Amino acid sequence: MEEIIATDQLSKFLESGIYRFESSNAVFMDPVRVLNRSYTSFRVSPSTYYSRFFESKHADQARTASSDKISRKRKRKQRRPQILNEREQVADQRHQLVRSLLMEAHESLLGADDLLAVVRNLRENFCSSDSKAKECGKDLWTGVEQSFVELGRVWQAPLFEITVSSKQRNRPDSFAGNMINQCNEDRVLPLFNCLVGNMTSDDAEAKVLDRRYIIPRESSFYMSDLGQIHNVIPADSDCGYSLIIIDPPWENGSAYQKSMYQTLPNRYFLSLPIKQLIHTEGALLALWVTNREKLLNFVENELFPAWGVRFAATFYWLKVQADGSLISDIDLFHHRPYERLLLGYCDGVGMNSEHLSKVIPIKDNQVIISIPGDYSRKPPIGDLLMEHVPALKPTRCIELFAREMMAGWVSWGNEPLYFQESGYFQQI
Repeated sequence: MEEIIATDQLSKFLESGIYRFESSNAVFMDPVRVLNRSYTSFRVSPSTYYSRFFESKHADQARTASSDKISRKRKRKQRRPQILNEREQVADQRHQLVRSLLMEAHESLLGADDLLAVVRNLRENFCSSDSKAKECGKDLWTGVEQSFVELGRVWQAPLFEITVSSKQRNRPDSFAGNMINQCNEDRVLPLFNCLVGNMTSDDAEAKVLDRRYIIPRESSFYMSDLGQIHNVIPADSDCGYSLIIIDPPWENGSAYQKSMYQTLPNRYFLSLPIKQLIHTEGALLALWVTNREKLLNFVENELFPAWGVRFAATFYWLKVQADGSLISDIDLFHHRPYERLLLGYCDGVGMNSEHLSKVIPIKDNQVIISIPGDYSRKPPIGDLLMEHVPALKPTRCIELFAREMMAGWVSWGNEPLYFQESGYFQQI
């Protein structure tokens, strides 16, 4: 691997996972580095997170051949002029308004040679030797992820349990100078419709049906369907959430997406109890959406008003490959290489001008660039939003429809342990 000279920005990136481009509204994120700040005894394996980009040479060749075949088909189709309907024309107008912004952000990445040198070797940075690569390679993990959605549907669902083993590191005895090995604590709790937490300062290991899961420090999850979400509403709004991230399973016509996870009609999301979840002093809400015009109209005209959300800004997640190139052509109509993150504020009963004056205003049209992980897995953007949260610190955070966990967060959904299975981690 080529020698990399660490600049100030690069040094900060290697520590935080976030690289801020000068004179730009764009940042590059390495989700693996960001997620690993949540763990003490384990690390997210980059070869499992970036499984679509770090496969065998044979797989790369097969994918290249497949891509060439698809490209030839698209070229044949493109000979016919595409006629857009009225809604598609509006969507294309939205795209044209942000196209230059996204391309400028991409040029910032391509111009950062120090960063690109690291990005091209994301896997090697963690797996520098063959033996270590085998430890963190998903190829050796032959299991298939447990389907919690299917488990929750069977009649035995209330009987399923999770065993959480909390471990504390050895600590010195301040009087005798010896090391004291604290006792491990095992707790057996219902898997569904129960708040399961790890309130220690170290990672916890959990077991469900002989499968191991890693729970980050000071975090908890509540696994249930939409009908039970009211159970995560705090009894007192002073204990409410001041940062809410939502990644809904939007209804989609894609057969592939339907096979990956269960989707819901848009009207179901109107019932989310956002007003009951927020902190007394208000909350910042971040909502992931696709580029479909029908969905954007629904959020702007129905969903945000129903939730009591005041729109604040739009962020864009621009997806690139390991060499820095976009994952698809910027103008490819149905497969554009970016998604939107809509941000807005929910006013709390105790919100006042003094609290708002301490909040750094959100700049519109910011771009987050990263290499995507598994299908539908979003980058962990919580740290980028903390300075814009209105309530007092420490910030109370919750993610709805979560599929993974972060330290200090509550994760709710019907599969919040999906990416917590031990096969996605390596122990240190």
